Amino acid sequence: MFDFKDKVVLITGGTRGIGYETALSFCKCHAKVILFGSKSSTVDEACSKLSSCGYDVDGYYPNLLDYDEVASVIETIYHKYHHLDVLINNAGLSSAKKIEDTTSSDFSKVVDINLVAMFNVIKAVTPYFKEANGGVILNTSSMVSIYGQSSGVAYPASKFAVNGLTKSLALELAPYNIRVNAVAPGIIKTDMLSNVSDEVLKPLIKSIPLGRIGLPSDIANAFLFLASDMASYITGVILSVDGAAKN
Repeated sequence: MFDFKDKVVLITGGTRGIGYETALSFCKCHAKVILFGSKSSTVDEACSKLSSCGYDVDGYYPNLLDYDEVASVIETIYHKYHHLDVLINNAGLSSAKKIEDTTSSDFSKVVDINLVAMFNVIKAVTPYFKEANGGVILNTSSMVSIYGQSSGVAYPASKFAVNGLTKSLALELAPYNIRVNAVAPGIIKTDMLSNVSDEVLKPLIKSIPLGRIGLPSDIANAFLFLASDMASYITGVILSVDGAAKN
């Protein structure tokens, strides 16, 4: 259904979970995929797995909190491939601590990774998108950006901010034909759920109207759609992919 041939797609947090599945999905749709990860070993491993399947991938591991480093890597990518078409901001950090157990440093760490890093990458790619008179920016939000959560206030706070960033940049960048949207996953079967017992999971599944936990591919499919020309008139949207779950 989707064809991203001759498109360059950059995915942060692309070495595992939703990010890796999204990278695989874009590879299957003929995109040139570039992964950002937190360290060389995970980037090399992810790129090796995708390359062994015959896919065209590249990888880097800049410090996303260092704008100058991010901008330098983005410049390298642009000069290497001569264009950049889609940015998917998926790097993130969760938190489940009660507020009395959350230090200012804990709070800042989550906000830095989930929001400041996202800002840095968007800021670095925007001049290239403007020059090309077009581009797609997709951000990973969360169901808790809509409903909140009962502990770990830093995480929903950062994701509420991601929604604000998304909606505001959609307005600012629309005159340059740059679309900005976000996907808000619900409960997704990633390695973070691997240590969760059936006793905990069963009530969660029961609370989801569609009757199942989401798969990484469900989120990847949402990114594929929003990045495609089929979504050419969609911007400023926070797309919930959560089985109609309510927190």
